[in-house]
Amino acid sequence: MSDIHHLTGAYALDAVDDIERARFEQHLAECEDCRLEVASLREAAGLLSETTAVTPPPALRESVLAGISQIRPLPPIVHRTPVVQRRWFPLLVAAAVVAILGVGAALWQPWAPSQDSSLTAAEQVIGASDARSVAVDLGDAGNATVTRSESLGKAVITTDGMAPAPSGKVFELWLQVDGEMVPAGLMPPGEDTQMVLEGDATTATAVGITVEPEGGSDQPTTEPIALFDFSQAV
Repeated sequence: MSDIHHLTGAYALDAVDDIERARFEQHLAECEDCRLEVASLREAAGLLSETTAVTPPPALRESVLAGISQIRPLPPIVHRTPVVQRRWFPLLVAAAVVAILGVGAALWQPWAPSQDSSLTAAEQVIGASDARSVAVDLGDAGNATVTRSESLGKAVITTDGMAPAPSGKVFELWLQVDGEMVPAGLMPPGEDTQMVLEGDATTATAVGITVEPEGGSDQPTTEPIALFDFSQAV
């Protein structure tokens, strides 16, 4: 016997010859682990002796033999790291980083026009991170607010309870650029409106409203009824 420790089971069941018994008992005197194992095996064997033997049904033998001829044994399980996984893992990490950076860009530019196509042009200007507004009280004629975003280069006017223009006249909007009044569109008829002014409002210093003949004018023909000075914007 190359390893005498392997005799614990046979010794516990009294399945060794006289020579093996003598050698193993000599070993037991020096090996506590084997003594404990033999005691445990003898206890288990004693429990088995208390069970009642039952004769198996005749059909059991035929069923087992038939299964042996029909059941195919499973191949051994070999744990391998797929080459594809190792090859594609760096690419997946890179893709995750790109996705995170993309989300970050969206968070830092929530009002960029390309981020939400459901917003109107006026809503994009008013919601811009650099939007600044100037309000003017027109007395009995209502009030109006101009909001500008320099990053978008646009301005929006919003009126509340503003009286309509006199018959045969229109309200015309102007951008004041380098001291000159540049046409920026005609306000639609009605009390309340919100519209984006025409032209580039990036360098404008103010927005004006004048009363003009129908169809508008190339230059103001009257003094502004309201002037929105961007130096007072908040």
